[in-house]
Amino acid sequence: MGVYAYIRKAFQKQTKEELQKKLIVWRREESTVRLDHPTRIDRARNLGYKAKQGYFVVRQRVPRGGHYRPHYRNGKKPRRNTSRMVLDISYRRIAEMRVARKYKNCEVLNSYYVAKDGQYYWHEVIMVDKAHPSILNDKKISWIARPAHNGRVFRGLTSAGRKGRALQKKGKGVEKARPSQAAHRNRL
Repeated sequence: MGVYAYIRKAFQKQTKEELQKKLIVWRREESTVRLDHPTRIDRARNLGYKAKQGYFVVRQRVPRGGHYRPHYRNGKKPRRNTSRMVLDISYRRIAEMRVARKYKNCEVLNSYYVAKDGQYYWHEVIMVDKAHPSILNDKKISWIARPAHNGRVFRGLTSAGRKGRALQKKGKGVEKARPSQAAHRNRL
């Protein structure tokens, strides 16, 4: 076993008391906190994080519960107008979107779950500074600086957003979720 396997086991074995102490501190912090290093280094490295300039991690807090419907300002309300509805957007994707709105000059690379309690979820989002020279010179990650990847979290291009785009499904019932090969050839 490698070192990250041991780190993963240590994270899974932490006691309730240790986790409660962390969550008490995290609840008092702002909802968006930029971190010096990831809480779960094994998961961050697995998703593309590197400990070098141009990369940083942000911990985002998202309230649990149903997502609110948009409020109608004027006009006739629908008959079944309720205050809450379940959206197809996951809490992880909501966390990514909120971080992307806060750090506009950076792109979301990926994110992962950290903790939850009765009131909140916490996710850590890996961000990449597109304009940093170390990112532009690295051939493995320089693709993120291209204009085609601007706002990738809002278009479902991160792993949290792929669920809604039916890219993790196959078989019967998903035929119309993706463009057909003929339609793809016609576009080119």
